[in-house]
Amino acid sequence: MLNSAGYVTLEALTAEEGIEIARDLTPDIIFLDIVLPGMNGFAALRTLRRDPLTKDIPVIMISGNEQATEQFFGTRIGADDFMKKPFSRLEVFARIERLLDADLVPRRLVSASQPEVANRASL
Repeated sequence: MLNSAGYVTLEALTAEEGIEIARDLTPDIIFLDIVLPGMNGFAALRTLRRDPLTKDIPVIMISGNEQATEQFFGTRIGADDFMKKPFSRLEVFARIERLLDADLVPRRLVSASQPEVANRASL
């Protein structure tokens, strides 16, 4: 879906592999599933937020579970957005647009629970 719209995508099959890719290549945005083999998405998000190389990359959590607590917990530990599976193409691009700044660069959203200043994501 993203490739067909002209985005360059990177894929990881595990959280550990995704964290390594994020540290090495600093993507503009991360879509992170909660249910993964090995480390789950919440643990991966905590790791990303604690690392100076990845802490400012916007993260959209994804889950097929209907539990609103997952959305709340993901936001509390630093997710920038949450999408429930299945989702449409329109929803994916709307979520990306929501994270773009005036220069069309993805940035972390600043909220009351995240008092730090949002930094420009590396390109």
